[in-house]
Order: sequence, then C-alpha cells, then structure tokens
Amino acid sequence: MSPTIIALHYWAGSGREYDLLRPLLPQANLLTPDLPGFGAQPVPPGFDYSVRAYADWIAAYVQEQKVTDFTLIGHSMSGKMALALATRQPAGLRQLVLLSPSPPAGEPMSEKERAALLAAYGKREEAEKTFHKITRQPLSAAVRSQVIADNLRSTEAAWATWLLQGAREDISALMPQLRVPCHLLVGDGDTSITPDSQRRLTLPLLPAGTPFEVVPNTGHLLPLEAAAEVRRALG
Repeated sequence: MSPTIIALHYWAGSGREYDLLRPLLPQANLLTPDLPGFGAQPVPPGFDYSVRAYADWIAAYVQEQKVTDFTLIGHSMSGKMALALATRQPAGLRQLVLLSPSPPAGEPMSEKERAALLAAYGKREEAEKTFHKITRQPLSAAVRSQVIADNLRSTEAAWATWLLQGAREDISALMPQLRVPCHLLVGDGDTSITPDSQRRLTLPLLPAGTPFEVVPNTGHLLPLEAAAEVRRALG
C-alpha cells in the first residue's frame, strides 16, 4: 500500500504549495487540502477559525479520505493546527513533520507587524512584497504568480482572525499529549519565525530527541524553496 501524506499549507497559501514536492514522492498518496477560508476551500457554517476548529476540520478530512496510516505535514500556521490534532493521538498518525511552524504558545509578532499585515489584505503590491520578504531561493515566475494569487484569494475573515487570534492562541498545555515522532525544519533565512524562535519556543515542547534541521539558503516557504529537504525529512 502506498504511504499517505497529508500536507497542510501556510497562512494565506493553499495546497498548491506542495506541487514541487509531489514529483519527489511518486509512490505516495499525497493529499494537499486547502484549509477553510484559503485557496478554494469554503468555510463551513459556524466555523470560528480557532486552532481547535481547524484541527476538527482536519480530523474530519482524514476520516472522509478513509486514511488509516499517515504522515502529517504542518507548515507555519498549519503547523500549530497539526500539533493540536496530533495531541489528540488520532489513530493512524505515524509521524509529524513541522515546517517553520507557528509556535504553540504564540508567534513572536510585534503589534506593528500585525497591523501592517492586517492592512495588507487584498493588495497585490503588498502580496508581491510579502513574496520577496519570505523567500530566499530564486523561484520561477509561475511559482511567484501562484503564491501571490493564493495570497489574494484568502478570505478576509480567515486572514484577519488568524492574525488577531490564532497566531496568539496558546496551546502549550496540550503538548504533553504529543507522543508521535516529530521532525522540525526551518529555513536559515526565515525572518517570519526565525530558527532561534523555533529553538526557544517550539523545540522544547516536542518529544525528546526530535530532529531540528536548519535548511541553508532558504526562507519561510520550504516546500517551494527546498522540496528535496522536505522529502528527506519524511524518511
């Protein structure tokens, strides 16, 4: 049976960010859903955009796909959601790969940064600036266009609620229930959530002995900048 990998995307992104990883996993069943409010994913009635609500949605997605044995990848925003789900010890979860995850106790984001991101919603010029700010590797024009388009099709509610609430949520009290093997990767040039922040705020809450890898010459978008390194982390 082919291994199943469920790969979750970053804030203001979509499942398309794993397009460069897919060819490196020819034998795998790689599932890359858009999360509610991002990409093409509609928002369920009553959805409150909390980390818990997203974890519930991902759990339901796993059930809908009839997945019984899988690896979960969480990137940035969805890293926190993946952690929340993993602490529930869902049946079949074998491994958690965290790519520049949002730290469990909250992101080290200044109020000035938060206000600037809130004001950037829906503005192409700002989306283009963000792309250049969060990447270090040269990426193709097609990938650049895709990243900018995904930024612009995020819903305003999903965009703002993550900045105002989700990024601030503290789920660290759940972390003792995390029993699955983890692998933590961060780009050495990631200014969104730096390697030092991950070392201080995320790594100590993961199982003892969790590998921590700083990927050279990369920024925040590891699946697009360093797909081969992400592939290696999957084992």
